[in-house]
Amino acid sequence: FPMRFFSYDPKADTWVNFPAYGQFNAIASQGKHFYFGSYPQGALLDWDTSKPWVSRRRRDHINPEQANPVILCASSLLTHRPHRILPYPDGNTIIMSGTPEYGYTGGGLLFWDTQSKSMTVLKDTSIILDQSTMSLVALPEGKFLGGTTTNPGTGGEKKAKEAELYIMDLPSKSLLWHQVVLPGVQSYSDMCQGPDGLIYGIADSKRFFVFDPAKRTIVYQQDVSVTFGRTAGSQSPRIFIHGPKGEIYLLFNKGIVKLDPGSFEMTMIAESPIPVEIGGDYLDGRIYFVSGSHLYSYKLQ
Repeated sequence: FPMRFFSYDPKADTWVNFPAYGQFNAIASQGKHFYFGSYPQGALLDWDTSKPWVSRRRRDHINPEQANPVILCASSLLTHRPHRILPYPDGNTIIMSGTPEYGYTGGGLLFWDTQSKSMTVLKDTSIILDQSTMSLVALPEGKFLGGTTTNPGTGGEKKAKEAELYIMDLPSKSLLWHQVVLPGVQSYSDMCQGPDGLIYGIADSKRFFVFDPAKRTIVYQQDVSVTFGRTAGSQSPRIFIHGPKGEIYLLFNKGIVKLDPGSFEMTMIAESPIPVEIGGDYLDGRIYFVSGSHLYSYKLQ
């Protein structure tokens, strides 16, 4: 504290850092825009990377309309602690999920329409009662897949027994399907779409699963903690990393694992000398991740 935001340029080996508006829990990009989910405001911010970063701190005497990033909208009660941001492929909708305000149970979904500049919010009563959405993946034909967590807001009462997967229609924002597909699971940590249309996911930071959204069934599952330990991750885990040719990697505390989509086999390609803690991303032949206060990278062979 106080929270900071930094940007690193690997080619120039230079970095800059700025005051952050709250704690940037979740991040996603689309085109030249980066979107942040900020705690504790439950706010969605838009950083236009084609323009300079302009702090919105009061002591800098900045007009809020001139700030970059800008605050698009907020729902502190329902997305108090953001967990996921999904810029939908239609280019018009940003979806943000999170756990609720302190002492509450059941978070919501925040939808931002980039065309009309308007916000829509759904409560847990319109999604999965007493649960919050932890992971999100876009599906074809205007639908998306959500994975929940039974964890309440900080200090809240846990009421749900098992986490669920659900499918929602984006235009109508109506729930099409939901089910406990993995008995006993409390949180769907992260999910991504594979090249075959299947959804690959991690539940409770240790159970790997494959979900067929067309048939709405689990086609494969395995407790991978026996071999690799627990996955990396925090309040907004970035466990799955996509390579330039569609390769899929997973970040575990012990190192980097490569997934073969056809056989679902996993191979440890690099054991890490330090714990891979938060999650990461890919850029120019390297996988980047965070451990403690440091940024690390691994050069793919």
